[in-house]
Amino acid sequence: MSRIGKKEIIIPDNVNVSLVNNLATVTGSKGTLKVDIHPDILVKQADNQLTVTRPSDSRRHRSLHGTNRMLLANAVTGVSEGYRKELKIVGVGYQASLKENLLVLQLGYSHDIIFEPPEGISIEAKRTDITISGIDKQLVGEVAAKIRSFRKPEPYKGKGIRYKDEYVRSKQGKTVGGGA
Repeated sequence: MSRIGKKEIIIPDNVNVSLVNNLATVTGSKGTLKVDIHPDILVKQADNQLTVTRPSDSRRHRSLHGTNRMLLANAVTGVSEGYRKELKIVGVGYQASLKENLLVLQLGYSHDIIFEPPEGISIEAKRTDITISGIDKQLVGEVAAKIRSFRKPEPYKGKGIRYKDEYVRSKQGKTVGGGA
């Protein structure tokens, strides 16, 4: 039984939700998001709450129930509060900066990596800290993962790009043998 799907979505005062056929349009102070809802899933709006229901208890409907409910909840949170991911750069000489709307990364390669953020994403860079923010939770996560993939943290010295709260387990390096 879906516990997530049962929860109602409370709509803040500054958010407007319109349901037309299988498309929910969520508008708030930060922007507008559209969420496609599966045709089998029913969404009802009453007062300041959205209720998501499913037609049967089949495995497929149970999985769609929770998924569609979370997509709607993420859209409501995104247009009212927004989402943000923070990355940290670790390593001597590794740094990030912004030039116009482009993120310029110096990560120990022979060249700088220039990253253009997609529309709807804003990036702030302060030397070793990068903050990615936007209204679409999935897009913010994808951009953060893409930037992290340019130089993943390595386990010996810990150099690379990591999430702010990420713990990188370090390995012991090679030791010099005693010899004979």
